[in-house]
Amino acid sequence: MDYPNDQAPGAPVRSGIPEHGRIPKYYAVKARIDRLVGELGEGSPIPTERDLSEEYGVARETVRQALRELVLEGKLRRRGRGTVVAGPKLEQPLSLASYTEGVRRQGRTPGRTLVCLDRFPCPDALAEETGLSRGEPVWHLERVLLADDERVGLESTYVAVARVPRLDADFDPDSSFYAYLRGLGLAFGDADERIETVLATPREALLIGTPPALPMLLIHRASRDAEGRPLERVRSLYRGDRFSFTAHLRG
Repeated sequence: MDYPNDQAPGAPVRSGIPEHGRIPKYYAVKARIDRLVGELGEGSPIPTERDLSEEYGVARETVRQALRELVLEGKLRRRGRGTVVAGPKLEQPLSLASYTEGVRRQGRTPGRTLVCLDRFPCPDALAEETGLSRGEPVWHLERVLLADDERVGLESTYVAVARVPRLDADFDPDSSFYAYLRGLGLAFGDADERIETVLATPREALLIGTPPALPMLLIHRASRDAEGRPLERVRSLYRGDRFSFTAHLRG
């Protein structure tokens, strides 16, 4: 197989063209628009569907499908009745660091909007991952995640009331929960994480401000303290078009 000299390591092999050489018409249009996106700056408008269909000699529905995929991939975004070039995705490290720390490292301003802070008896399904017995009190902290005031995710944290008894009185919902725990002398030891691709529920899509069909990255995390005792259970939902995740692996 021949590879172009300018083939980027992370790009699809042979730009995604099958060995038989036949590609869907929309994909050829998508590739051309993708190159155009690379030449424009963030926030720049792209030509209208009508203009693109005339330039490339294809039907508007073909252009529409190409644009739809580029929006889902996070390369374009809708603005009013038009479409503009999206900014780079936020890179969140897969580590025992807070969302706040990850966003700040990229020069963005993190924020959170409180959805709810509830206290309820721990159910069986949650007991093992929080180190509680059934019926013991547990906090549920739910917040919308922001980056430069843009809604980019939704986070649910479960933690034993016994570990943070004054969470409702002392904690600023717009601040880092991990920084709050460290301030209480609670040190993280390790965690287990699982990542999957999902679609948001209607409620989640409304809170994040996205279409229900937009793919989401869902992270489940169960963290333990330095003594190995369960500390928190987190369910974090991130926009698939605005986030990527990184990890440093060692052999």
